[in-house]
Amino acid sequence: MSHEGSPASIRHTAATHTKLAFVMVGLPARGKTFIARKVARYLSWLGHRTQVFNVGAYRRAHLGSRQPHSFFDSRNEEGNRARLEMAERALSDMLAWLGQGGEVAIYDATNSTRERRAFIADACAKTGIEVVFIESICDNPDLIAANIRATKAHSPDYAQVEAEEAVADFEQRIAHYAEVYEEVDRQDGRYIKIIDVGETVVAHRIDGYLPSRLVFYLLSFHLVPRPIWLTRHGESQFNVEGRIGGDSSLTSAGLTYAQALAKFVREQASSPVVWTSTLQRTIETAKTVNLPYDPWKALDEIDAGICDGLTYAEIASQMPQEYAARRGQKFRYRYPRGESYADVIDRLEPVIFEIERERRPLLIVAHQAVLRALYAYLMDQKPEACPTLPIPLHTVIELTPTAYGCEERRFALLGPDDSTNATESSA
Repeated sequence: MSHEGSPASIRHTAATHTKLAFVMVGLPARGKTFIARKVARYLSWLGHRTQVFNVGAYRRAHLGSRQPHSFFDSRNEEGNRARLEMAERALSDMLAWLGQGGEVAIYDATNSTRERRAFIADACAKTGIEVVFIESICDNPDLIAANIRATKAHSPDYAQVEAEEAVADFEQRIAHYAEVYEEVDRQDGRYIKIIDVGETVVAHRIDGYLPSRLVFYLLSFHLVPRPIWLTRHGESQFNVEGRIGGDSSLTSAGLTYAQALAKFVREQASSPVVWTSTLQRTIETAKTVNLPYDPWKALDEIDAGICDGLTYAEIASQMPQEYAARRGQKFRYRYPRGESYADVIDRLEPVIFEIERERRPLLIVAHQAVLRALYAYLMDQKPEACPTLPIPLHTVIELTPTAYGCEERRFALLGPDDSTNATESSA
């Protein structure tokens, strides 16, 4: 049996020896919460115990969701006391969570003055928690206007409030914060500045594995809307036979799906980017789309090692211990001389960077385990959920990133009579 000590788990242990707090900084409508959620999703997907502590959520829970803009005026002493109390509650909960096994916390608030940031840094230092400030700066009026509209549409602060009234109130709230705002500088310590949601990234005194990886990740950000289509290859001969892995070609049903996929893509976009694995069943599927495609080794199906080419019945008969071990812990179980789901996530990290960077519609033709891992990242699912995520054959999963997550639609391009809908056994 083999399911411990993977490169991913070894790296994970080394990377999280120190507790980290990423502290957001920025005026309202600068994308702080968007960035905080993206960072949390990325780190959680990599297996780090991560949680966001949003001060606004504490304010809404304890003081009510509807506060007028005057509540945020620095000259409003009662408002100042109430907001400080919420900030302290969130900070206290964050420190307690880190002390009880959490690894990476994200403290999401404006933190607009040097005094407030020093207070947070001092509290963290007393418990041995390292702090990195992440400041979001945006001077692009179009981006700010789009963020304000998103706040009106999604924030419970403005539920059932007329659009014009909500926008006017929120703009006045921004003005109150702007009056006292102090940008992060070297006096604050370690920081990453994100300008115009990823157009420019500035790093100061950033070292260590996670902060350094985060800089690369943040460099990929943009807000250009585009669909991401995930699909398994068409049905293969091994699908029909229930065999693991291999490099078999498509069946007639698989070729029919490839043609249906080509029609779907032509109707949706004129020039999408197409990625495949290096295995022939994905390449055969993509070729029918009749667009240039890039094969990625990182998109190859989970490596079944010495079980490659076998059926599950054969594994149960010939290697009953391996069969039982896999059933007991499918996420971390590694096929002998092969891979686990955790290993697949580890090798997909560069693919995630490229997905985030890509601004055109993107079609990924790959395999069940790989697409489960990508879907888990895009839809903010825990990595341990990967083995049970439904990724059926002959179906396109359309995910459209937004400021508050991903919108999902599914298109079953072939009916049950067109395919066996067999499961890719290696997953």
